[in-house]
Amino acid sequence: MVPYRDYQKILESFDNENRFRTIPADRSESLRIDLTSNDYLGLGAKWKDYADEFGRRYPDASFSSSASRLLSQRQNHHEHLENLLSGLYGKDVLLFNSGYHANVGIIQALNIPDTVILCDKLIHASMIDGLMLAKADFQRWRHNDITSLGKLLEKHKNSTRCIVVLESIYSMDGDLAPLRDIVDLKKTYPNMILYVDEAHAFGTRGDRGLGLAEELGVIDDIDILVGTLGKAAASSGAFVATHPLLKSYFVNCSRSFIFSTALPPVNAAWSEFMIINILSMVKERKHLLEISDLFRKGIEDISGSSNLSRSHIVPLVVGDAGKALQLAARLSVKGIDVLPIRRPTVPLGGERIRFSLSADMSAQTIEHILKTIREVIKNHED
Repeated sequence: MVPYRDYQKILESFDNENRFRTIPADRSESLRIDLTSNDYLGLGAKWKDYADEFGRRYPDASFSSSASRLLSQRQNHHEHLENLLSGLYGKDVLLFNSGYHANVGIIQALNIPDTVILCDKLIHASMIDGLMLAKADFQRWRHNDITSLGKLLEKHKNSTRCIVVLESIYSMDGDLAPLRDIVDLKKTYPNMILYVDEAHAFGTRGDRGLGLAEELGVIDDIDILVGTLGKAAASSGAFVATHPLLKSYFVNCSRSFIFSTALPPVNAAWSEFMIINILSMVKERKHLLEISDLFRKGIEDISGSSNLSRSHIVPLVVGDAGKALQLAARLSVKGIDVLPIRRPTVPLGGERIRFSLSADMSAQTIEHILKTIREVIKNHED
């Protein structure tokens, strides 16, 4: 154990700081309210309802691709999915194995000489890892602050390219990026390339569920649009919708694409099947927004402070890792599963409970959750 001793000390420090993590047991068969999942449209919980139809429509979908996309002969289902998404976005589309693979590989590939990357301060860890892998020259702008971004663009207006990187819906606060205002900056700075990760917006926003960019009518203004298939689409994988030249460039230069075994064809087929269903889920998206607004107002009443969320992700900031763990445990006893979020996911003092809502929840369920949270907090204070 001597060679492991320093690793053990690190784990012990995590435990002392109430941020030691373990993989939870499977509780999917129990009658509980799950607020931990990214299954925003409830499709993942209903997969059995779709299984027979999927089997009839895609009888030849293999469970193994057995090689990377650049080597594998089993490409039809990947291409069908890419073509579907390409038709929806009006851009070329390339599949990746996950949102993490997409962000790491794309950002790594984009960093060539005379490139400056300007990123929102709260971008996802996958984007940060891409920057680290690329050894990129990057600077951060204050979260959702157009003035801060504008100053950086002005500073680098003579660079060949400034790649502006952000998310449309942020995963910890549930707030929205000012996409229209950011798009407007492209008129002033022609060297700007706009990179938007729609991970938490794909499926949940826009008339057809294509994301916040569709809702705001700015898809055509985004150069690199990343979406994930493992959240609202209840599948796995991710995609980038972009210019044909950039798609070809990523095929040739994105290491996470080149050196990863491709998604199983059955996953690509399932994603296609799910997306076809998502396109018509207008009522579900409307309902999700309504219950999210109801829940946010309830959390504001409980916390006594305003909440940044304008989406189906709603945080309750408690400011202490131990308190977050305790609140999650007490809610679990009441049959409500929630996630305590701690460092390094959020900064010290930003510890919270993150509630992920789903369109299959009723307004009555939301009221029950809020009532239970109030009772648990009140009983603990008493």
